[in-house]
Order: sequence, then structure tokens, then C-alpha cells
Amino acid sequence: MDRRYLLVLGLGLLLRWAVSLHPHSGRHQPPMYGDYEAQRHWMEVTHNLPLSDWYHNTTDNDLLYWGLDYPPLTAYHSYVCGAVAAWLDPSYVALHASRGLETPEHRLFMRSTVLVADLLVFLPAVLWFALSLCRSRSVTLNVLAVFALYPGLMLIDHGHFQYNGVSLGLTVAAVAALVGRRDLVGAALFSLALNYKQMELYHAMPFFCYLLGLCLRQRTWAAAVGKLTRIGAVVVATFGLVWLPFLVDGERTAQVVIRLFPFNRGLFEDKVANFWSSLSVAYKVKELYDIGTVASMCLSATAVCLMPSSLALLTDPTAHNLMLSLLNSALAFFLFSFQVHEKSILLAAIPACMLFPDYPLSCFWFLTASTLSMLPLLLKDGLLLATIATTVFFIVAVNMTTGVLDVSRRAAAPKQRSRLTSTSGQPTVDPCSRWAVPAFGLSLAGYVLLGAAAAVLSPPARYPDLWAVLISLYSFVHFAGFFLYFHLIQFQFFDEKFKIC
Repeated sequence: MDRRYLLVLGLGLLLRWAVSLHPHSGRHQPPMYGDYEAQRHWMEVTHNLPLSDWYHNTTDNDLLYWGLDYPPLTAYHSYVCGAVAAWLDPSYVALHASRGLETPEHRLFMRSTVLVADLLVFLPAVLWFALSLCRSRSVTLNVLAVFALYPGLMLIDHGHFQYNGVSLGLTVAAVAALVGRRDLVGAALFSLALNYKQMELYHAMPFFCYLLGLCLRQRTWAAAVGKLTRIGAVVVATFGLVWLPFLVDGERTAQVVIRLFPFNRGLFEDKVANFWSSLSVAYKVKELYDIGTVASMCLSATAVCLMPSSLALLTDPTAHNLMLSLLNSALAFFLFSFQVHEKSILLAAIPACMLFPDYPLSCFWFLTASTLSMLPLLLKDGLLLATIATTVFFIVAVNMTTGVLDVSRRAAAPKQRSRLTSTSGQPTVDPCSRWAVPAFGLSLAGYVLLGAAAAVLSPPARYPDLWAVLISLYSFVHFAGFFLYFHLIQFQFFDEKFKIC
């Protein structure tokens, strides 16, 4: 293996640990603290209580205080971490007494669990995916650099504090398996991703359409039914194994499902760069319609926006088309679905990392915007310095490695050899014109001005959320434009030379 691959992955680990030295979500903010406390509390609950009580409201498990609301695989992960925590220091998971624990030793333990998760799941999956492209070393190195150095995921998991790298890593591994024609392995891996975080529903339709499309392309109906049966059996078996302890009791199963889809939380949380949050600036959807009507509106809008890309993939199930559909599907959910978090943009960022060799500037711009769109949350967590440092490093390092920002110079001098090659091994063909780099610069300048204003200037008393709203609106314009752009690529610029293997 090329030593440069390990060097890039090692650099990614080093940056993650550097980010972990910064504050985390809810630090010194009782009574609920933040996501850091939520993850710690789940370790406490799963370690001390019987499995039957993990998702149930009891005297020892107050669901109003960070009750488990992720699928069973997350609960099992919390159980393992809780066992390690109890072995190191029982006070880390002492029932009730450990609430709000933030000692330096405990922070070191918690930060280490996220790093280990990336080391065991996310980074190996990224390496597998990069190698599965089975092309030049430059393509592999470019993909590794973008994945390992992408600041958005780094800031949320190792700064804010979550374990998104597990579900996203399983999804990347599933795509790597599908690229390598290991369809059953891919189906099992994505089933595990979906059983770790239900937000992986953002990617579910592309996986379904891709696998169904492969079945429909079999030479005979018998072969198609046989392949579909095998894939279905793998998915059912994977779900069955994960859910088995909860399936022994119907009430227990129902309680888990209720916790996974809490419609009472509302349309969106905080200020999100999606359609409904942007619309609410002028038209208060949440106040004008009941929750059932709002949920139906979201479902309809998401389904309509999801179908074109999904049908395109169903009729042409190639690996490259799968990646485009994963990006378009995630954006459709982020822009129009119900109960969206600002962090959900990470689900669109991962396919953008995959597509970087083919559309370098487009994906580079999107990845930068996706990171800066979370500025209101990152500022709240005290992560401004970490955000600036990792974003600048990402822009500089990836450009030095790939020359992505030289596209305007290459457009002016077409005969000049590009430092970037697509996954087909040919010079990159990102359909960006020479104005794209200046436009990227202006976009970045807008984020810098808004971020500086949010960090330095107090908003008017009448509009306390002014800067967060402006950043969200600015980001929504970006994401809506990217949603249209990548659909145009999938339907108008798609060509045989873009296919991966």
C-alpha cells in the first residue's frame, strides 16, 4: 500500500484529536447540557438498566432527560462504551449521580471513544472505498484527502460530540462493496447503517433503487427473482439480528419505534438551511398548520423531489449514478423533510466526497458550504477557532494536493495538463466554467462576513436570531442551487466516461 495513503489518514486522525481539545456541546450548561451528555447518559442507562427498560420511561430512565431515540445498534454501542467506562471508573456511569459529569478524565475517555470509532469504522471504510475505485493512485489519494480532512464531520463528531462517523462509515463501506460487485455485503452494511441512525433513511431510496435495478437487469425473470430474494433475505436477516432482543415483546418493539420517530419535536430544530426554515421567515408554517398537516406537506414535497433521481438510478443502476442519487436524495430530505437538524447536511456531504474526482470544484464548494452552514451551532458550542482552522486547512491542503482551484486557469488554457483525474482515469470534466472559482471566492467571502458578524456583533434586541437566520438563508440558497445543479448533471451531463468500473 502506498505510504501516502496512511499519511493522509494519520493526518486526519491528528486533526480530529486537535479538534477534540476544544469545547463540546452543552459544556457547563445545566440542566440538559448537550449532545455530549446525551451520549454519556445513554452509556449510563444501557449499563445499569435491563434491555427492556432502555427505551421505556421508568423511575430510573426519564425519557425527558435525553431518552434513547436512535435504533438498537446505537444502544449496543452505548452499552459497550458504558462497560468500558465502568471498568475505567464506575463514577462515569453511576446511575443518576453521573449526570452532567465533565471532569477532564471523563472528557478524555469520551473523546477517545469517538476517535476509536473513526479508527475502526469510518477511516477503514474510506480507504476501502478509495481503493474500490480501482483506478490511479492519484484518484485514491484525492478521495482519501477529501474524506479524511473534511471539516464538517470532524467538527460535529470531535467538537460538538456525536458518533456520525459510525453510520456514515457503514454507508461508505456499503457503497464500496457495491462498487466491487458485492451486492449482498453492501445490502448488509447499509442495513447496519440504518440500524445505527434512522437518518440514514436519507440514503435508503438510492440503495433500494440501485439493488432493484440490478435485479431487473438480469437476463431472465428467474435470475431477477433469485437475486432479489437473496438481497431481501440478507436485509431481513440483518434487521432481525439487530432487533432480536426487542422483538420478543410487541410492546417493547412498539416503544422503540415510537422513540425513533418523535413527531412531537416539530418541523425543524433551531435555524436550519432548508426550505421550511427559510419559508418560516415570512410564512409561519408551524403556527398556521397542525402537526399532521405539516408532516404530510413534508412527505409530499420530499417524495416529489426524490423521485426523478431515484427513477434515473432504477433505469440505469451504475455505481456513479448511485453516488449522484445518494447526494440528490440526501439534499431532497434535508431541504424538504420533517424534523431536520442542521447537522443532517453531513448526509449529503459524504456522497459529495465520493464524487469529488469527477466534479472537483462543485463538490469542493459544496463541502465548504456544508461546513460553514453549521456556523450558528458551532458558534454556540465555542468552536469558532476550530472551525476557522480546519476549514482553512481543508481548502489549502486539498488544493495543494489536487489543484482543484486551478480549474479557471485550465479553462483559459485547455491544453495544459490537469493535476486532477476522474474516477475513469481521464482528466477531470467538471462542467464548471471559468467563473466558478471567482464565484466560490465570493461565496466564501459571504460566509466570512456573516460569521464575523455573528461572532462579534450583538444582534438587535428585536431580532435575537438575526445572524443565525441570515446564515441559514444564505446556506439555503447554496443548497437549493446545488440540488438543481447535481440533478442537471445526472440528467444532462451523464455520460459513459463518468462511470466508475
